[in-house]
Amino acid sequence: MELSFAKLHGLGNDFVFIDDRDRALKLTDAQVSYLCDRHFGIGADGVILVRPATSEEGDGYMHYINADGTLAQMCGNGVRCFAKYLVDRELADVASGRLLADTLAGPRPIAFSVDAEGKMTEATVNMGAPILDPALVPVDAAPDSRMADGTPYVGHLRLDSPWGAFEFACVSMGNPHAVCLVDDWAALPDELFPAGVEKSLSTLRIDLPGSFFETHSAFPEKTNVEFASVTDEGIAMRVWERGCGETLACGTGACATNTAACLTGRAGRENDLMLSGGLLHICWNEDGTISMTGPATESFSGTIVLP
Repeated sequence: MELSFAKLHGLGNDFVFIDDRDRALKLTDAQVSYLCDRHFGIGADGVILVRPATSEEGDGYMHYINADGTLAQMCGNGVRCFAKYLVDRELADVASGRLLADTLAGPRPIAFSVDAEGKMTEATVNMGAPILDPALVPVDAAPDSRMADGTPYVGHLRLDSPWGAFEFACVSMGNPHAVCLVDDWAALPDELFPAGVEKSLSTLRIDLPGSFFETHSAFPEKTNVEFASVTDEGIAMRVWERGCGETLACGTGACATNTAACLTGRAGRENDLMLSGGLLHICWNEDGTISMTGPATESFSGTIVLP
């Protein structure tokens, strides 16, 4: 089977886009893995099928599949790239500067800017309100904290690991996140860093705790895992994505990390989130929703024959 595709990325978090507006495509897990393979396929963190909107107001439905073939409810970088795909191909009203993306996590309103050629350069996505109810994150833990309005949440979940205990704040942005905010990297075990290097976020062997906590029994649907620190410039973070491994950026992870930093008193409601692939601006608005602003880029397009 020959497929036409486009390759897009948001801060290096990359996706294979396929036009499936006739809803005819049914990819197997093996085919998704092949498309995402960086040696034998196109190479990506996931596949996004562009389908007709599921709501009357929507401009299109983003069907997102992780690199391992599992379906994901939401992807922050992916939805900005989805907006760019629609705008650049005039599948949305470019002149309005706005569109609505339907996702498994619900509709996501998007405001966008374009260049002189009408190509989208940046988008601000209304990511909705963070979900804090443990049963809905989901996380198998009782609430241990409350917001000022009385909303309960899991903000200090201590989980044991082969490298000692780690503390997580648990947030869903349509998909589950476990955020570990680290105040002292030097206190972490030597085994989590290459020999002889200074202990820091950048030198952390995130594959070890990331893969361990992704599949921890406390998370019945697995989880994305973030490690982060609050700095004078913003919040620096790395992410181990459920079903993908480490990625250069994660939009929902940036929103969840911003939420966790605010809930635990380490930061305010609006911050620059510094990811391996670049910067996202996140604001937890007074109405409870979260806005995410960042770029999207199309790398190339072509055709591929699936085995």
